[in-house]
Order: sequence, then structure tokens, then C-alpha cells
Amino acid sequence: MDFSIGDVIKMKKQHPCGTNQWEITRVGMDFRLKCQGCGHQVMLPRRQVEKNFRGKLQ
Repeated sequence: MDFSIGDVIKMKKQHPCGTNQWEITRVGMDFRLKCQGCGHQVMLPRRQVEKNFRGKLQ
């Protein structure tokens, strides 16, 4: 899959704040995602992001 910094993606599960929209802020073997609802940032392995990916919003 082709991901780039600044993309807003939709993930399978919701964040506890209630949104499932995330902005990609780092791409590589690990992804850094920023929650669009509350601003919380998480690092996830590429494999997990590709598995739970449900579509691009922008």
C-alpha cells in the first residue's frame, strides 16, 4: 500500500475518544499516527496498520 505523510486514514477500531480517523506523521517500518479527535499519538508497526486499514479520507 502507498502511504505518505499527511494522509488521513480510517482504521478498523475506534480510539477511546470515539473517532477512527488518524493522520500519518511518520512512515517507515513503524508508523506514527495522530488521532484526529483528541491529538493522541501512537507508534504502530507497518504490518498492524496495513491489517487494520479501512480507507483514505483525503
